[in-house]
Formats: sequence, C-alpha cells, structure tokens
Amino acid sequence: MPTPPPTQRSLIRYGIWMTALTVILIWSAYLVRDVLLLLYVSALLAIGFSPIVRLIERQKVVPIGRRLPRWLAILILYLAIIGSLTAVGFLIFPPLVRQGQQLWAAFPEMFDRAQQWLIAKGLLSEHLTLREAAERAPVGGGGEAMGTVFGAIMGVLGGLFGLLTILILTFYLLIDADSLRDTLLRLFPSSQRGRVAVASRDITLKVSAWLGGQLLLGAIIGITSAIGLWAMGIPFFYVLALISGIGELIPVVGPILSAIPAIAVASTVSFNKVLLVVIFFVVQQQFENHVLVPKIMERQVGVSAVTVIVALLIGGRMLGILGAILAVPTAAILQVLLIELTSKDE
Repeated sequence: MPTPPPTQRSLIRYGIWMTALTVILIWSAYLVRDVLLLLYVSALLAIGFSPIVRLIERQKVVPIGRRLPRWLAILILYLAIIGSLTAVGFLIFPPLVRQGQQLWAAFPEMFDRAQQWLIAKGLLSEHLTLREAAERAPVGGGGEAMGTVFGAIMGVLGGLFGLLTILILTFYLLIDADSLRDTLLRLFPSSQRGRVAVASRDITLKVSAWLGGQLLLGAIIGITSAIGLWAMGIPFFYVLALISGIGELIPVVGPILSAIPAIAVASTVSFNKVLLVVIFFVVQQQFENHVLVPKIMERQVGVSAVTVIVALLIGGRMLGILGAILAVPTAAILQVLLIELTSKDE
C-alpha cells in the first residue's frame, strides 16, 4: 500500500522537533566551543602536514621495506619540528641574556638621559631617581598584583596544555587520515563521492600551501630584518632577524613582540638607533600587511588578496590572534566548498 501523505499536524510536529533539535545542537556546540576549536586547529594541522608525512613514508634514504610506518613518519616530522625549535632557542637566548644584562646595567644612565631630554623639552618638571619613579608609579594593591601574576601563570599553563592537546590530536588524526576520509566519502551518495574526493584533495593542497606560505613569509621577514639591522649597525642582528622571522608566524602581535628585542638592543647603542629601528619595523610591517601577505597567499593558496584581507579582519575580530591565524586556511576551505556547491554537474 502506498504511504499516506503527511498531515498538517504531523508536519508541524516535525518542524517543532527539528527546531528544538537544532537549538540543542547549537547550544551544545557553544558550550564546547573551546574543544571544537582545538579539534579544528588539529584538523587543519593534520591536513597541512599530510603531504609531508606521505613524503616521509615513501622515503628512499633508509631501506626499511617499501615504506615507513605512518606513526614513524609522523614522529620523524615531530622530532624535526621540535629539533628546529630547540636549535633556534639555543641560538637566540644566550645572546639575548647577554644583551639583557648589558641593558640592565646601562638602564640608570639611559633613564637619566631620558629625563634630561624631557626636562629640556618642558615635558617634565623635576628629576627623579629610579626609586622615586617606582614609588610614584600607579600600581594596584597586593591582592590585585597576586591575582595578575596567578592569572598569567594559569594562562601560560593553559596554553601549554592546549598546545600538547593539539599535537596529540593531530598525531591521531594523521594516523587515521585514510579511514576518516573513507568514512566521510561513505556519508555521500555514490554519485557524489568523486566530487567530494576532489574537494578534499583541493582542501589538502590549499592548507598545505598555506603552511608553506607562512614559512615563506617568515623567511622573507627574517632576511629583510637581517639586512636592515645590519645596515643600521645593530648588534646581534642575525639573532634579532631570526626572532622577527619566527614572530611573523604569529599574526597581529607576533611582529610587534619580535620588534621589542631589536628596540631594546638598539637602545644600548643610541637613541637615534632606536628611532631608526622603530621606523624600519613600522615600514616593514606595513609593507608585509598590505603587499606581502595578500600577494603570497594569493599565489600560494589561490585566495584573492581582498579575500585574505577581509578574512584576517573578520578572524581577528572574532577570535583575536587565533582567529587571524586560522583566517586564511578557513577562507580557502570555504572557497573550495562554495565552488563545489555552486558548480553544475556536467
């Protein structure tokens, strides 16, 4: 017997249940938004690292069967990343410690010179010692200070825990990449699986290209910083340039934070060097924000310069630094999905 058509009452009941289910799902997603964000970041890293992992699997240097186990290829990639960061740390921190000690020794004299300049310009009425300046500085109560320190410590610990969680999730996502891809394909009708497979491949290529573009930006900023700081006669320019290149990998605040050590080192030379370094980094970052990032991401990821700028603005507004980091790969993924959804079957 043919199935009777649904009545108006059953349609209303179905609509109410589906609306309630949608509201529950959206509210549940909001409650676990931090977990979903960690999962999304891990998925992006897994997608971006997957081509590198496959290359390591198929290496010909070490004769171990036809290919390396995937878990071993992932560990090799992780060890290479951790080893590179450790080498950078050993290269950066000893010179910075020496420069910090020199800066601390020269700080009283610099403080006096700064006050003399302010007094000469009529911006300061009296000369203060460091102790007097510290006593007059507006500070909060002891409880507020302790709360600030405790909050900072908890923030660092939370960030380290989140980073560890992302690394573990990325590892298991890379391990199960093939099975997860097959499961995703089975969710679609057989007639659409080819398009879904093509879309997933395009997303993988774009996210991997985004990672490569980030490294390219870091290299360009590092090289130009080395040349500029060397030309200005700033000590330890190679270390400061390395910090600038690494800071470039963190949108918004990374370039600002990486410029602070260079300014501090320049302050041990002369006030004019500080002005030159500040002007150099401001010009460099303006050029990077308005020319390098849009053009490199357009070439690497295939996302237009306007889309890159808009994505960075929206991502930074929604999620701050993390949103700015995730903006371009998210825009690339949405672009692939939009093209597949709007394209007509041939």
